[in-house]
Amino acid sequence: METLRLYDFLPSGNGYKIRLLLTQMGMPFERIEINILKGETRTPEFLSKNPNGKIPVLEVASGKYLAESNAILVYLSEYTEFLPYDRFLRAQVLQWLFFEQYSHEPFIATSRFLTSILGKAKEYHVEIEQKRELGYAALKVMENHLISRTFFVNERYTIADIALFAYTHVADEGGFNLAKFPAIQAWIERVKAQPSYISITQDKSANITI
Repeated sequence: METLRLYDFLPSGNGYKIRLLLTQMGMPFERIEINILKGETRTPEFLSKNPNGKIPVLEVASGKYLAESNAILVYLSEYTEFLPYDRFLRAQVLQWLFFEQYSHEPFIATSRFLTSILGKAKEYHVEIEQKRELGYAALKVMENHLISRTFFVNERYTIADIALFAYTHVADEGGFNLAKFPAIQAWIERVKAQPSYISITQDKSANITI
């Protein structure tokens, strides 16, 4: 079997989703750093792998690439404990993956990118503030769901949790205060307690943190 290659940017929550799942599944992979701040996703070489010019990209076989973080999560988790076999439960997982990309990531992840990765919170103050209300609305949906649940689907840790955890647990880096969301805070700790957990700053391929 060929070694999986993950084209990634270490601070990225979308890349972290894949690193976390691969590590928890015990699947070896090679991580290739692509610095998005230096335009490395816009080179002809990278665009040949993902014409959309974004990370993460997973090379599943020589010359065979898969983009979009949540699609990669589904691909990797097929026939594993991380994705239910039952049709309805599986659809519920997909429901949360779509929610994460449409109602959560555009506001919480983008605020973090502008604030903590680009370091331009003052320059983008108006844009960040515009994202605040919808970001908190997404967190409220999650909070209400988790008040009576351990994990998002069927009381089991799945890729739904991984997808939502990636940017939620660092939401404070984008200016979001999680103090008002005790159910989310408790869920974050449960995710961190899962076997083979790694932090968002841990480079599993080199076994180091930054």
